[in-house]
Amino acid sequence: MVEEISETEERVVSLLAEAGLNRNIAKVVVFLSKVGEAVSRDIERAANLRQPEVSLAMKELKDWGWVKERELKKKGKGRPLKSYKMTRELKDIAMDIIQKKREEIKKIEKDLEELERFVSSK
Repeated sequence: MVEEISETEERVVSLLAEAGLNRNIAKVVVFLSKVGEAVSRDIERAANLRQPEVSLAMKELKDWGWVKERELKKKGKGRPLKSYKMTRELKDIAMDIIQKKREEIKKIEKDLEELERFVSSK
Protein backbone atom coordinates (compact mmCIF):
# COMPACT_ATOMS: atom_id res chain seq x y z
CA MET A 1 0.00 0.00 0.00
CA VAL A 2 1.48 3.33 -1.09
CA GLU A 3 1.07 6.25 1.25
CA GLU A 4 -0.63 9.16 -0.48
CA ILE A 5 0.22 12.81 -0.09
CA SER A 6 -1.56 14.22 2.96
CA GLU A 7 -3.57 17.45 3.08
CA THR A 8 -0.69 19.29 4.74
CA GLU A 9 1.76 17.96 2.15
CA GLU A 10 -0.68 18.95 -0.61
CA ARG A 11 -0.55 22.51 0.81
CA VAL A 12 3.26 22.41 0.63
CA VAL A 13 2.94 21.27 -3.01
CA SER A 14 0.61 24.21 -3.72
CA LEU A 15 2.95 26.70 -2.07
CA LEU A 16 5.95 25.37 -4.01
CA ALA A 17 3.93 25.58 -7.22
CA GLU A 18 2.82 29.15 -6.46
CA ALA A 19 6.47 30.00 -5.83
CA GLY A 20 7.31 28.83 -9.36
CA LEU A 21 8.11 25.12 -9.14
CA ASN A 22 6.23 22.94 -11.64
CA ARG A 23 3.29 21.33 -9.79
CA ASN A 24 4.16 17.76 -10.83
CA ILE A 25 7.77 18.26 -9.77
CA ALA A 26 6.57 19.70 -6.45
CA LYS A 27 4.40 16.59 -5.88
CA VAL A 28 7.33 14.27 -6.59
CA VAL A 29 9.70 16.27 -4.36
CA VAL A 30 7.26 16.31 -1.44
CA PHE A 31 6.49 12.59 -1.77
CA LEU A 32 10.13 11.48 -2.09
CA SER A 33 11.11 13.74 0.81
CA LYS A 34 8.55 11.91 2.92
CA VAL A 35 9.29 8.31 1.94
CA GLY A 36 13.02 8.52 1.25
CA GLU A 37 13.14 6.29 -1.82
CA ALA A 38 10.49 4.99 -4.20
CA VAL A 39 9.97 3.34 -7.57
CA SER A 40 8.14 5.11 -10.40
CA ARG A 41 4.89 3.21 -9.94
CA ASP A 42 4.68 4.18 -6.25
CA ILE A 43 5.35 7.82 -7.15
CA GLU A 44 2.62 7.69 -9.81
CA ARG A 45 0.08 6.36 -7.32
CA ALA A 46 0.97 8.57 -4.36
CA ALA A 47 1.25 11.79 -6.37
CA ASN A 48 -1.70 10.91 -8.61
CA LEU A 49 0.40 11.33 -11.77
CA ARG A 50 0.64 9.39 -15.00
CA GLN A 51 3.85 7.59 -15.98
CA PRO A 52 4.92 10.23 -18.58
CA GLU A 53 4.42 13.01 -15.99
CA VAL A 54 6.64 11.19 -13.50
CA SER A 55 9.28 10.59 -16.21
CA LEU A 56 9.34 14.29 -17.14
CA ALA A 57 9.57 15.33 -13.48
CA MET A 58 12.41 12.87 -12.89
CA LYS A 59 14.32 14.10 -15.92
CA GLU A 60 14.19 17.67 -14.56
CA LEU A 61 15.06 16.60 -11.02
CA LYS A 62 18.04 14.56 -12.25
CA ASP A 63 19.22 17.47 -14.44
CA TRP A 64 19.12 19.74 -11.38
CA GLY A 65 20.93 17.16 -9.25
CA TRP A 66 18.05 16.89 -6.77
CA VAL A 67 17.41 13.17 -7.36
CA LYS A 68 19.54 10.11 -7.91
CA GLU A 69 18.36 7.02 -9.73
CA ARG A 70 19.31 3.39 -9.35
CA GLU A 71 18.14 0.24 -11.08
CA LEU A 72 16.65 -2.59 -9.08
CA LYS A 73 17.03 -6.12 -10.45
CA LYS A 74 13.72 -7.85 -11.07
CA LYS A 75 13.06 -11.55 -11.00
CA GLY A 76 12.26 -12.85 -14.43
CA LYS A 77 12.19 -10.87 -17.63
CA GLY A 78 11.42 -7.27 -18.41
CA ARG A 79 12.96 -3.95 -17.70
CA PRO A 80 14.61 -3.38 -14.34
CA LEU A 81 12.72 -1.08 -12.01
CA LYS A 82 14.15 2.36 -11.39
CA SER A 83 14.23 3.66 -7.85
CA TYR A 84 14.56 7.35 -7.01
CA LYS A 85 15.91 9.13 -3.96
CA MET A 86 16.25 12.84 -3.14
CA THR A 87 19.80 14.16 -2.90
CA ARG A 88 18.65 17.42 -1.25
CA GLU A 89 16.42 18.04 1.73
CA LEU A 90 12.99 19.56 1.09
CA LYS A 91 13.90 22.31 3.56
CA ASP A 92 16.98 23.29 1.51
CA ILE A 93 15.00 23.30 -1.75
CA ALA A 94 12.29 25.44 -0.17
CA MET A 95 14.83 27.88 1.29
CA ASP A 96 16.48 28.30 -2.13
CA ILE A 97 13.10 29.04 -3.72
CA ILE A 98 12.17 31.45 -0.91
CA GLN A 99 15.49 33.31 -1.28
CA LYS A 100 15.07 33.58 -5.06
CA LYS A 101 11.50 34.87 -4.73
CA ARG A 102 12.53 37.43 -2.08
CA GLU A 103 15.21 38.73 -4.46
CA GLU A 104 12.59 39.02 -7.21
CA ILE A 105 10.28 40.92 -4.85
CA LYS A 106 13.08 43.35 -3.94
CA LYS A 107 13.79 44.00 -7.62
CA ILE A 108 10.10 44.57 -8.36
CA GLU A 109 9.81 46.98 -5.41
CA LYS A 110 12.90 48.85 -6.59
CA ASP A 111 11.50 49.07 -10.14
CA LEU A 112 8.14 50.29 -8.84
CA GLU A 113 9.80 52.98 -6.73
CA GLU A 114 11.80 54.11 -9.75
CA LEU A 115 8.65 54.20 -11.88
CA GLU A 116 6.87 56.16 -9.17
CA ARG A 117 9.72 58.74 -9.11
CA PHE A 118 9.57 59.15 -12.89
CA VAL A 119 5.81 59.68 -13.08
CA SER A 120 5.53 61.90 -10.00
CA SER A 121 8.31 64.25 -11.09
CA LYS A 122 6.48 65.22 -14.28
